[in-house]
Amino acid sequence: MFKYNFHTHTCYCDGSSKPVEYIEAALNFRMRSIGFSGHAPVPMENNFAIRDDKSLEEYCTELRELRSQYRGRIDIYIALEADFIPGVSADFSGLKKRYDLDYIIGSVHLVKNNEGKLWFIDGPDRDIYDKGLLGGYNGDIKKAVSAYYRQISKMIESQKPDVVGHFDKVKMHNRGEYFKEDDGWYASLVDECLEVIKDNRCIVEVNTRGLYKGRSDSLFPDLTILTKMYKMGIPVTISSDAHKPEEITLSMDKALNTLGKVGYTKVSIFSKDKWESIPLVQD
Repeated sequence: MFKYNFHTHTCYCDGSSKPVEYIEAALNFRMRSIGFSGHAPVPMENNFAIRDDKSLEEYCTELRELRSQYRGRIDIYIALEADFIPGVSADFSGLKKRYDLDYIIGSVHLVKNNEGKLWFIDGPDRDIYDKGLLGGYNGDIKKAVSAYYRQISKMIESQKPDVVGHFDKVKMHNRGEYFKEDDGWYASLVDECLEVIKDNRCIVEVNTRGLYKGRSDSLFPDLTILTKMYKMGIPVTISSDAHKPEEITLSMDKALNTLGKVGYTKVSIFSKDKWESIPLVQD
């Protein structure tokens, strides 16, 4: 079993439980590290992010106290999953410095069109995805998905996140209806974005949440993309994107097995104050 998880959400954002409950669960799973990555505040009404700067301060303070309390038993890291919305979201480097964060996972959940409308690609409600596609892009899936991958590329180039979150999550509510993942235009968008990731030396997480929630038939990213990433030398980490304590290790064995089949022998973890590579297969 992979003994690290660096993508975890608590009751400070859209997770179910207090941070200590995730730590105790991680100890029960004999994990070595847990990283908390609450959704950074965004300046709009929502039900998923840390509410405001005051709540973010409280989040960081509580995690620092827990890190001290559990020192020697498990390594605890303090991070954010920061949304990138051009012209709207906070600067990643500013967040990292102001709150003394260990790392930032950069993700795109809301795709901004030329008129400023936002297409929400996440969440359990497929209707929101469909309505956003129609309202923001007149149902033009190529235009919408192109905007998604362009926004990821812009995030990487301008914000320099440590980790790219759930790279191909735009496929989640598609389920093969609007496009096929082997369509030439889609593959070209992926390839262009992977080049940006490679050039900026980002880590890509292998996110298992879609699998164990039954919202995707594959990991984020899928086998085809992981194969391309391996050939390009793009490093990976593994996360369950847990929103409940019991989700911390879900489908991680699947991720380990998939990475091994692709050819990966190393995986990235955060240790002390930096990212480093360790063997994929652990004792």
